[in-house]
Amino acid sequence: MTWSGELRGGLAAVTFLTRLPVGGMVNLDAADVERAGTWFPIVGAALGGVCGEVARRAESPELAILAGTLLTGALHLDALADCADARGVPTRQRALEVMRDPRVGSFGVSAVVCDLMLKRAALARLADGQRSLRVGLATGALARAVPVLLAAALPDVRAGAGTASALTRTGRGRAAGAAVLATGIAAAALGRRGLGLAAWAMIGTGAGALGLRRWLGGVTGDALGAMLELTETGLLTWAVRP
Repeated sequence: MTWSGELRGGLAAVTFLTRLPVGGMVNLDAADVERAGTWFPIVGAALGGVCGEVARRAESPELAILAGTLLTGALHLDALADCADARGVPTRQRALEVMRDPRVGSFGVSAVVCDLMLKRAALARLADGQRSLRVGLATGALARAVPVLLAAALPDVRAGAGTASALTRTGRGRAAGAAVLATGIAAAALGRRGLGLAAWAMIGTGAGALGLRRWLGGVTGDALGAMLELTETGLLTWAVRP
């Protein structure tokens, strides 16, 4: 492990999770992709912190959601919509086909609308209590560790194509490192409540792994993105509890 290699892995993580134009700064290769998952929680904390701070300073959860959507290119919302549409079909093969379809159906639209409504309500409550920055740091970090853990635990059902395949190369050791890093960020931001959020995130990851194995037999890029989005919204909703 070298500092330069880890820095390249960090840049690869930014390229994976955002639309920031850092990919053109260096020529990233397969080894950089393998390192990327470890640094997902740091990128996630930055994204969550930005959204939380926008919600607090602008007193507008809508602007916070807009900021997050612009930074990520709505990548995870698109994945959630695809998975919701895929859940409405009877067979595994048909579900995989639906995920590849660029069109969005009624299930997908409904899932995204419900997700954004929950996120808006949670951010509004957190901004009123001046907690949105710290909660954003914690939930952003924890949610970005989830796809890394799932990709390490489950096979890629598309056999080597797409985001899921790239993340599976991160390896279980680095996936565990991502989980530890995310938990540390959550604890630093929120103390004992952060550890509680981490526990819920791990429980959700385990449940998601069982569900995805039964439904698809493994993971796809859309499944990983949907789990990330659902985890972040779920943790934000749980965090508004007194």
